[in-house]
Amino acid sequence: MSSFIDFGIASKQYHGMNRITQLFNIKYPIIQGGMIWHSGWKLASAVSNNGGLGLIGSASMYPDILRENIQKCKQATDKPFGVNIALLYPNIDEIINIILEEGVKIVFTSAGNPKTYTEILKKEGIKVAHVVASSKFAVKCQDAGVDAVVAEGFEAGGHNGREETTTLCLIPNVKKHIDIPLIAAGGIGLGSQMKAAMILGADGVQIGSRFAATVEASSHDNFKHKIVELKEGDTQLTLKELAPVRLIKNKFYHDLENLYESGRNVEALKETLGRARAKLGMFEGDLTEGELEIGQVSALIDEILPVEKVFENLIKEFNEAKVDLTL
Repeated sequence: MSSFIDFGIASKQYHGMNRITQLFNIKYPIIQGGMIWHSGWKLASAVSNNGGLGLIGSASMYPDILRENIQKCKQATDKPFGVNIALLYPNIDEIINIILEEGVKIVFTSAGNPKTYTEILKKEGIKVAHVVASSKFAVKCQDAGVDAVVAEGFEAGGHNGREETTTLCLIPNVKKHIDIPLIAAGGIGLGSQMKAAMILGADGVQIGSRFAATVEASSHDNFKHKIVELKEGDTQLTLKELAPVRLIKNKFYHDLENLYESGRNVEALKETLGRARAKLGMFEGDLTEGELEIGQVSALIDEILPVEKVFENLIKEFNEAKVDLTL
């Protein structure tokens, strides 16, 4: 079925189904990124209530906090929602058990081998998607039995691929190599960008940074206000020696850069990073010493909005984006 969808902004009716909306039983093929320190139950339920797929970001939660967020999300929405799991974090087995015990129906995994838990989750009737940054790993995901692949270009915020492949190049390449549904991520914050990704072959999109700058995001207001101030070039991919991550260029970022100038000492980088640096920045609001993760699309974000307004804008922009150009 064609990916060119009329979202029916005037009538508020959805005029078509595609593989992502069918897979997750949602109205719009829009998935909210399961971002650490942003993606609690308030954000996830708001996204789901507006027709997308909300994801709770488990990576910033202790197991009991995750369980609480899942239970509150169930109370706040009767629509599908899921949990994002970063497989590199500890307590993964405990996280998986909570997901199974709470009856979560959708799981997005990242930063690890999709073979590890996909079979276990799918045996329980759970839909599984995995995040990758290359066509090579997209194929491995398909072989592992996932239901969908998220292909994330290096424009994205947070932890990222080492290859630095842009979304514009990544999506059509991944599309050539897999048959299962494809979700585009990285640098998508406007409806026109969503349409462009679907023209390139994606069945839907995953959006992070735009949802980070929403009223419902659980991050600190200091960080939200910082996002809307950012311009082109204010973020950079760094820490490739540990785990590549896109950061705002604040004091902490420049401290890392000073270490690079004196040599790429992994232990010195680890010491400077320390523990809870991301929590300090994004959740506690320390814009100087905190680790501030956000995508390049932040340069296009100029106000903090409620999720409902973000959806309204995305759908309007999607429908107004022109696709009838000829040469």
